[in-house]
Amino acid sequence: MKFLEYTPFDRINDFLRELNLGERTIKGSLEAYSCKHTGTDKRLSLSLENEILDSLGKSSDTDSSPVEFLLSRSSRKTLIYLVLTLYHMYPDYDLSAVKAHQFFTEEIWDTFKQIFETYMLEASKEWIETYGGSSLLETVYKALDEVVNLSECEIYSYNPDSDADPFLEKGAIWSFSFFFYNRKLKRVVSFSFCCLSNLVGDGFLADNLCSEEDGEIFDNMDM
Repeated sequence: MKFLEYTPFDRINDFLRELNLGERTIKGSLEAYSCKHTGTDKRLSLSLENEILDSLGKSSDTDSSPVEFLLSRSSRKTLIYLVLTLYHMYPDYDLSAVKAHQFFTEEIWDTFKQIFETYMLEASKEWIETYGGSSLLETVYKALDEVVNLSECEIYSYNPDSDADPFLEKGAIWSFSFFFYNRKLKRVVSFSFCCLSNLVGDGFLADNLCSEEDGEIFDNMDM
């Protein structure tokens, strides 16, 4: 997998690098990767394939949807590309391909659109105030379409457990990760966006907690 630089992403990434909204900060990033193996990708790919096949060999329930999905070589290849993309985005993150499959869900554009419009509402208002013209969602759509041709894309969301989420930062209120995969172009685009509490970063919650505990202590004392 090779990181690809595309100018259509630049303005969006600059805007979402750290969008301060007072008590909250929105952060987002669009990244494109080719599915051509480079460096250690071949070894990693083979290791992931063997891990999946080994899991299939141990499974007694071949009719369950996750296992049935992995029986297809094409589906396994897609999963490996998605996992390799995660490896390149987060090289220190230890990810099991079989476990990862439980967290990837195939989506449609309307699902992504609904989530984006709901959770990125404030960011979208800031975008219009800053740039005017096309909305943030329209700009994201045009950029994605230019890079991976959305009409030919498979869309996946990645929703791991909170304690195993490489996207989840300290103080995160919510976090979403989507992958847009074009088989013909052999290209994957990841789009992750999250909302962080500035109150946690400023120590506000910890200070308040200490104040409340001190208050309770003094309440029980004879002054």
